[in-house]
Order: sequence, then C-alpha cells, then structure tokens
Amino acid sequence: MAKCEICGKTVVFGHKISHSHKVSQRIWRPNIQKVKTLVNGRVERISVCTSCLKAGKVKKA
Repeated sequence: MAKCEICGKTVVFGHKISHSHKVSQRIWRPNIQKVKTLVNGRVERISVCTSCLKAGKVKKA
C-alpha cells in the first residue's frame, strides 16, 4: 500500500469532474520511494514519501 512509514501519508480519495460536470471517482497517491536507511543501527528498506526525504527526516544509507 502507498503509505509513508515516517509521517503516515497515504492515498486521498475525491472526484474527477469533467467539463460537462460528470463526476467520477479518482485517487491521489503520495510519491512513495523505497529507501535504504539506518533503523536502530541496521540498514533497512522503508517506504518514505519524497516530502520527508526533502525535509531531512530520513538519512539515506
């Protein structure tokens, strides 16, 4: 599932609205990357959103 293990950011649901105002379901997914990082002294792969990577909340290993 698309979920950031640091901030908990996940998918968001809403509506796609056409020019004729026909409404259908759509989904916004966060930009999740698999990153090797140090967790409790060990190198692990975790799923992290790019906003957490830019903010420096995760240190790449």
